[in-house]
Amino acid sequence: MAFSVSIEKLIEEFEKLPGIGHKTAVRLAFHVLNLPYEDAENFAKTIIDAKKNLHYCSICNNISDTDPCTICANAKRDKSVICVVEDVRDIIPIEKTHEYNGVYHVLHGVISPMNGIGPNDIKVKELVTRIGNDDVHELILATNPNVEGEATAMYISKLVKPFNIKTTRIAHGIPIGGDLEYVDEVTLVKAFENRREI
Repeated sequence: MAFSVSIEKLIEEFEKLPGIGHKTAVRLAFHVLNLPYEDAENFAKTIIDAKKNLHYCSICNNISDTDPCTICANAKRDKSVICVVEDVRDIIPIEKTHEYNGVYHVLHGVISPMNGIGPNDIKVKELVTRIGNDDVHELILATNPNVEGEATAMYISKLVKPFNIKTTRIAHGIPIGGDLEYVDEVTLVKAFENRREI
């Protein structure tokens, strides 16, 4: 063992974080150790406060320190349009566009039979209940453009068909500034499928 037990434990905790290998964990551990005591204490307190105060919104399943979350509580948001996303983090890029004014529904996963995840393991039932109780006119399915995301979008679209609401899927295709020669075949197929008249 190269380090003391306390340092090894700190490194091990950082290694548990996603995308953090041993070298990065060592750097982070020593960064924290080199912080002034007050800063390290604030860092630890912030983590504990977040764990204590954050919970899922009872309406949309977004993570928030209020219930309902600030998006659901905002009277200026169009509650008749729900954008369905896989994860809380998917809300951030949509909000950054400043183009979407509806509300969200976070599934907390996707249907993935290979990983043993079925419709009952994600927040699909809550979405159906929400559509049944609220005056929803459009459902935007914004799951990722992979096998699981597509399967989840198709499952939800079939499930909500009896409600007679407009169900749309976000378009997938070539990114702005992208070159055709570098685009994969699936993306190119989606670009052709989602073409529109100009």
